[in-house]
Amino acid sequence: MKFTLDWLKDHLETTATADAISEALTLVGLEVESVEDQGKALKPFVVAKVVEATPHPNSDHLKVCKVDAGTGTLIDVVCGAPNAKSGMKSVFAFPGTYIPGKDFELKAGVTIRGEKSDGMLCSAMELELSEDHEGIIVLPDDAPIGMPYVDYAGLNGVVFDVSITPNRGDATSVRGIARDLAAYGLGTLKDASVPSQPSPGGKSPIAVELRFNSDEPMACRMFAGRLISGVRNGPSPDWMQQRLRAIGLRPISALVDITNYVTMDRGRPLHVFDADKLKSPVHARMARAGETLLALDNKTYTLDPSIPVIADASGAVGIAGIIGGEPTSSTDATTNVFVECAWFDPMVTAQAGRRLGIVTDARYRFERTVDPDSVMWGIELATKLILELCGGKPHEVVVAGKVEAPGTVIDFPVSEVNRLTGLDVPAGKMAEILTRLGFTVNGTAPTLKVKAPSWRPDVTMKADLVEEVMRMIGVDNVPVTPLPRLAHVAPRMLTPMQNRRRLTKRVLAARGLDEAVTWSFISSEDAKRFGGGKPGLKLANAIAADLSDMRPSLLPGLLAAVGRNQNRGVRDLALFEVGQVFLSDRPEGQHTYATAVRAAGAGNDWQGSPTLSVFDAKADLAAALDALGHDIDKLQLVAEAPAWAHPGRGARLQLGPTNIIGWFGEVHPGWIAEMDLLGPVVAFELDLDAIPEPRRKASKSKGALKLSDLMPLERDFAFLLDRDVTAAALLKAARTADKAMITNVAIFDLFEGKGVPEGKKSVAIRVTLQPLDKTLTDGEIDKISTAIVAAVSKATGGTLRS
Repeated sequence: MKFTLDWLKDHLETTATADAISEALTLVGLEVESVEDQGKALKPFVVAKVVEATPHPNSDHLKVCKVDAGTGTLIDVVCGAPNAKSGMKSVFAFPGTYIPGKDFELKAGVTIRGEKSDGMLCSAMELELSEDHEGIIVLPDDAPIGMPYVDYAGLNGVVFDVSITPNRGDATSVRGIARDLAAYGLGTLKDASVPSQPSPGGKSPIAVELRFNSDEPMACRMFAGRLISGVRNGPSPDWMQQRLRAIGLRPISALVDITNYVTMDRGRPLHVFDADKLKSPVHARMARAGETLLALDNKTYTLDPSIPVIADASGAVGIAGIIGGEPTSSTDATTNVFVECAWFDPMVTAQAGRRLGIVTDARYRFERTVDPDSVMWGIELATKLILELCGGKPHEVVVAGKVEAPGTVIDFPVSEVNRLTGLDVPAGKMAEILTRLGFTVNGTAPTLKVKAPSWRPDVTMKADLVEEVMRMIGVDNVPVTPLPRLAHVAPRMLTPMQNRRRLTKRVLAARGLDEAVTWSFISSEDAKRFGGGKPGLKLANAIAADLSDMRPSLLPGLLAAVGRNQNRGVRDLALFEVGQVFLSDRPEGQHTYATAVRAAGAGNDWQGSPTLSVFDAKADLAAALDALGHDIDKLQLVAEAPAWAHPGRGARLQLGPTNIIGWFGEVHPGWIAEMDLLGPVVAFELDLDAIPEPRRKASKSKGALKLSDLMPLERDFAFLLDRDVTAAALLKAARTADKAMITNVAIFDLFEGKGVPEGKKSVAIRVTLQPLDKTLTDGEIDKISTAIVAAVSKATGGTLRS
C-alpha cells in the first residue's frame, strides 16, 4: 500500500516528520517497506523554454533547438520529439544528469549527425512519470524558466510503502492508515463524512438486480448504481494525477482516475461504465459456462460458473470485484456514465482472481473485506468528485440487496491485556484507545462491552482487542519476561514424524551421505516412470514444462542430482533426502519418505570391479530403521525388486502384505542408460508414515552391561538347501534354536556345483555360543547343535550336509 505524506495529511492533522510517521507505522503493526523521497531523482530537471526549433540539416525527423534553461545563455539541443516547437516550455536535463526512464547518464558535448547537443528535452516516460513517450512534456506558458521541475509540479513529496497483513482490509486505504496513526497519538483524524448528493435527474432509467440461484454462492450481497448524464470526460486535475503517479498508477481520464483515487483514498473500489453502452437491467450473477469477456487489460478471459460477473442484457460486462470489460468502458467521448458500487464476497472474489490469474487493486481490497457500510457513502463520494471534475446531472441511486456489518459485541475483561502481553494499561486508557480506533465502548471495569466497527470484521474475540490495545501502546513496550524454570523434565515437544525426520537425517549424515533438497515438481515423463503422473497431481500453473507434476518419489530428483555431478566429473556420490511425496491428490496421499542413493564409477578399485552393491543400500536402510527403533531382521524381507531396481538385485520390507515400509536395490541398468547416468547406482526408499511407533519400554534407562568371563566358542554347520531358500530364513531359524546361548550367526560359505544335487545349494554358517555362568560340556554343546539342525530343518527343509 503506497501513499504520499501530503495525501495522508488530507485525513490526519499532524506536524510529525516523515521519520516519526515511519517509526509509528511499524510500531502499530503496519510495517514500512520503504520511504522514498519522490523528487530526489528528478531534482536536476528544470523548466526550460524552447526559444527556437529548426529542422536538422542532416535529418528528416530531428530538430535543432535553442533552449533557455535560466542560465543566461541559450543551449543547443538536438531533439527528436515531433511536438518540439518554438515558444513552448518543457522539462530540460543538463549534461551529467541521470535519466531514470532510460537508465543512462547524459553526456556533455555530444554531436548528433553533425550538430552539437548539450542537454535533453524530456518526455514523461524518461522521467518515469507515465508511459507517454510520444513527445516531450508540454508545460503552461506561465511556468517559470529555471525552476526545478519537482518544485513546479509538486513532485517533491515523500512516498511511504506499507506492508498490509491479510486481515487488515481497513488499512488498504489512506483513511485507514490515518486512523491508526491518530489512535497512536500522532495527530487528529479529520472529519471525512460524505453528504448525500442531490438527484436532479430523477429516477434512473437503468435498473440493478442480483441474480443468484439458491445453489450458488451469494458473490454480491449489495449492488448500488447511479446514472450521471451530461458529463465531460477528459484529463483529471494535476493534483490528482500527481498523487496517482506517486504511488505507481498511470492517470487515464478523469472518470477512471476518480475511481482509482477513491479506491486508494478510502479503500472503496468502484467502476464506471459508459451508460450508453449498457442494456438495462445491470445485474450481478455467476458466469455461464463458456462465456467470454474482453477485459480492461486487453486480455480475453473464458469464464465458468465459479466466476462472478456484472452483466447486462447482452452478457458479461465485468468480472465482479476484479476488473471491468473493455466494450463498456468509459472513453473521452463518454457523456453519460453509470457508477457501480457493490459489496463482493471476499472468498468468492479471491477464488475467482486466483482461477483467472488476475491481480488488481480492486481484488486486493475485496478479498480482504471492504467495509459493508461503504456502499452508499462510496457512491455518494464518487458522485461528488464526478460533479466537481466532470459536471453532469446525477439521477437517483438504485440499489439491489443489502449487506450489514457483523456488529460483533465482545465482553472484554481488561485484565486480559496484562495476562497476554504483560502491559499494565489503565482501563480508561484502553477505552480511549479503542474509541479512537472506531470501536464503541460501554460499561466499566473489570469488563467492558466493546462493539467492533463496520470496517473491522476481523475483530471477533477478546484476544483481538488485546492486540489492538497493544498496537497502540507500542510493540516495543511489551516487557521481556523470562519463562519460569521447570521443576521437571520437559515433555516431548516434537511430533513423532518430526522426530523420525530428525533421527533419519542424523543417521544418514553420520554414514557419510550428503543431504539434498530437490524440487517437489518433476516432469510428466519422470512421474510416470516412478509410478505417478495421475491427472490430479498435475500442476495448473507449472513454472516450467519439465516441472509439471507432483513427485511420487524422491528418486527422480536425487538421480538427476547424481547426473549433474557426474557430468562435472564427480563419480563417487552419496546423497539422501527426507521430504514429501504425493501418491494422490487426497490428504492421505501425501507421505514423508527418506530416500538415499549411492553411485560410483565402474572400475574404481584396483581390480576394476564396481565398489557398490545392493547390500550397501540395504545397510543404509538398516541403519535408518535401527535409529527409528526397528530391527531390519525382524521385518519381512520379500525378494521382489521395485520397478526401478535391477531384477534379482532388490527387495522390499513390509509388516504384512498391506503395510509396505520400504524398498532397496540396484537401479535398473536400462533406467541408468535412459537417464544418462554412470552405474552402478544403488538406492533405498523408506516410507516414514508406514513405520509403527516402537513399543515403549517400562524403563527408559539402559540395563546393566553383563559381560561373561567365559570364552565364547564357535561351531560350523553346512546345510543342503533348496536354491529358493533365502539366507535370512536360514539365519533366523538358527538363532531361534537357543536365544540365550546363541549370540551370533553368520554365513561364511556358499557352494553350488559338483557334489551338490541339481536345484540345491550348500550354505555353511558359523554359530557363536556364549556361556553365561559355566563352561559348556560336550553334551550341552551337542544338545544345542542338535537343536540348531532341527530348527533349520523345520523352517527351511534343509538337511545337514555330511
